[in-house]
Amino acid sequence: MQLIFATNNAHKVSEIQKAIPAGYEVLSLKAAGITVDIPEPHDTLEANASEKSGTILAMTGQNCFSEDTGLEVEALKGAPGVRSARYAGDAASFADNVQLLLRNMEGQANRKARFRTVISLRYQGQEHLFEGICTGHISTAVQGEGGFGYDPVFVPDGDTRTFAQMTLEEKNQYSHRAKAVAALFDFLAKQ
Repeated sequence: MQLIFATNNAHKVSEIQKAIPAGYEVLSLKAAGITVDIPEPHDTLEANASEKSGTILAMTGQNCFSEDTGLEVEALKGAPGVRSARYAGDAASFADNVQLLLRNMEGQANRKARFRTVISLRYQGQEHLFEGICTGHISTAVQGEGGFGYDPVFVPDGDTRTFAQMTLEEKNQYSHRAKAVAALFDFLAKQ
């Protein structure tokens, strides 16, 4: 079965392609020949994911899915949350977002955080939502060279390393995105 993954983020495509079971092919927007950049204007991860999958379904009529992910930091009342990719501004880099987060966390004793991914699957015209959560904490400094986004400052519960210090296979043992993808493919296997 072929599914279009409604993203232009090559890092997310790589993570998901490592986590899918045999018998499925996941195409990025680029691989599917789609060059649209879909906005994420909503206040929830669910609504943004739904917007993206609905747009691709309307364009292609094919089974597709999208996801939106947020880093929710307890001491910051859930921020950056749905604005994670644009935390330091619309043109911010991953490093800009990480540095702003570390500044905002200075002096905070409570460093609990979680990554939350919501996937919106459009399968045979119907929408299905799946969620994956990874709890952990924010480190006090950038550690590691791998991954993307907030990976250099997020330490998952059960480990002492940041996601950026792990291989992709190690990260997927904890990953919010891998958990949501597992739920998605578990659903498809039962169809």
